Amino acid sequence: MARVTVEDCVTKVPNRFELVMLAAQRARNLGAGVPLSLDRDNDRNPVVALREIAEGTINISELENNLIRGLQKFVEMDEPEEDDMDLLAIQREIESEQGEPEPASEIEEDVLHVEGEDAQEILDEDTDLPPETAPRPSGGAIDDTDEL
Repeated sequence: MARVTVEDCVTKVPNRFELVMLAAQRARNLGAGVPLSLDRDNDRNPVVALREIAEGTINISELENNLIRGLQKFVEMDEPEEDDMDLLAIQREIESEQGEPEPASEIEEDVLHVEGEDAQEILDEDTDLPPETAPRPSGGAIDDTDEL
């Protein structure tokens, strides 16, 4: 049955390579759960896809667009218009003139709120070194002669 189906499809899609690519895409779609446009008649997905193409029950241009999108490695993104960029630049200028500080990242906020011995505790936690060998904020090393 597949040979007859391929011969019928060539009238719809003259390029056999393109036909194979489109039928494979449609078969993948059928495997993913897209509804059938024909009765299955106990055929597998590739044969059903070829039969759908041959009978014209699916939109070939839509299938082609899905195939192209699936094979693209780089998807073009819409870039903002010049007017939008100008408005964004003006908004940033106004914010800088008003003296509104830019929001700090979470790490910067954590660093700003840590003072004194709390900073040393955090340093000790962040390093894998034991507390006696962890760096001290005073800059001095612990000697054996220092009293505890």
